[in-house]
Amino acid sequence: QVPLKPGRSLMDWIRLTKSGKDLTGLKGRLIEVTENELAKHNKKEDCWICIRGFVYNVTPYMEYHPGGEDELMKAAGTDGTDLFDQVHRWVNYESMLKECLVGRMAVKPLAAPKETSSTLSEEKKQLNGVLPEKKILGASAKDLTPSYDWFQTDSLVTIVIYTKQKVMNAELVIVDCQDKQLRGEIIVDDHSYLVEVDLDHAVQEDLAVNIAEKIGKVEIILKKKDSIHWKMLGQPLEGHNTFIKCTDRGLFYRKCKLVSKTEVTHDTKLFCLMLPKSTHLRVPTGHHVYLKQIIAGTEVVKPYTPVLPFLLLDFKEQSHHDGAHIYLMIKIYSCGLFTQALDRLQIGDYISVSNPEGNFKKSQVETSEDLFLLAAGTGFTPMVKLLNFALTEASCLRTVKLIFFNKTEDDILWRNHLEQLALKDERFEVQFILSQPMKDWVGKQGKISSSLLSEFVKRSRRDSKVLICICGPTPFTEQGIQYLKDLGYSQEEIHAFTA
Repeated sequence: QVPLKPGRSLMDWIRLTKSGKDLTGLKGRLIEVTENELAKHNKKEDCWICIRGFVYNVTPYMEYHPGGEDELMKAAGTDGTDLFDQVHRWVNYESMLKECLVGRMAVKPLAAPKETSSTLSEEKKQLNGVLPEKKILGASAKDLTPSYDWFQTDSLVTIVIYTKQKVMNAELVIVDCQDKQLRGEIIVDDHSYLVEVDLDHAVQEDLAVNIAEKIGKVEIILKKKDSIHWKMLGQPLEGHNTFIKCTDRGLFYRKCKLVSKTEVTHDTKLFCLMLPKSTHLRVPTGHHVYLKQIIAGTEVVKPYTPVLPFLLLDFKEQSHHDGAHIYLMIKIYSCGLFTQALDRLQIGDYISVSNPEGNFKKSQVETSEDLFLLAAGTGFTPMVKLLNFALTEASCLRTVKLIFFNKTEDDILWRNHLEQLALKDERFEVQFILSQPMKDWVGKQGKISSSLLSEFVKRSRRDSKVLICICGPTPFTEQGIQYLKDLGYSQEEIHAFTA
């Protein structure tokens, strides 16, 4: 994120796109763009970018881009799909940039195959410079591809997915059933297997998911609305029975109801959203979801990391931890288009929530002896579930330390919870650091620096295994990583939460 000039907010951009102004320079025409033509438009004042086969003139958008002009210029005159996917695959660029659409990329003529054999390998069949998604899997990969079957009784329909994984848990299974459309997704490492059908008959809202963790079998149990015999499970939908990379799978959203909204600090609130009865979804530790809202006719999407309802959970009492609710701690910005719209939501209103995304693995904590969490402001949110997991399930940890940076005392999220947790568990320590404290503040002050980190981030033993997690505004995270590397910590010992 970079500071934008006045009059260059998201709302200003939406107004510009609705003004009728010609943002492509083509007076409403759509053209076919060759690679040579695309390459010519590579300057700030004339910048075209291709995303998934469509070309956009992003010149008018330059000053409105939250990541700054330099980020956009990295893809100037080229296919920016990979770069876009790395940085913000979640952004609905079609909606944001629809008035900037120049046209489609021209399909490249296929080179005549050199082989005389008619079985031209799948790897070499290229269309528009992109390999077909369904690459032929080798025999060993085929054996590991999940499969499914289904059976029925008078009242139930059971879909069984054989994941062929020795370890399977509730966080790797996402099921939604909306208006007879069933979508069951299984996450296998960086791949996704999907069962997606328009069911033959109507089913009741509440579904059940059973997971045989050790043998990797997943059952989705649906209750029939009418006790009739189904001739088939249903009509397969577009993604049905596919096993592809997670990044190639579009984000899926479901509408969740706002059930409560409570103040955490003067500008931060805890939102509790209830998942539909027909959804099974558990957000893994360290992963985020996206919220989607229609603002002034444009789809706007933002990432947030779910937290727990409070830190001092009595873990025998799971009522708030039941998987039916998602808790989000969100800072409301006075001039933030998205957070202001969120804050205006009334109890009972709905908002779209995506499937979880993220690359954090709990095993990183389970193999560490010292865990350091560096958080700035709402960068605290990924640390909540992480703290909970570390102190209740990671028995190998000797020390868990949170170094929490804020401007003022009033900005500290859940200070009371954190101080009580430090009293309750002797492995846990919290250090608050303020950049704009009042005169009576007796704690540490300053911003993230090499000297502050060298004081607080220390191995408990000379060769102890360390994990350092960091989250906050981009400059904070980038500086923090550099300081940690200067202090001798390796890339493998550092995990940055970014979305």
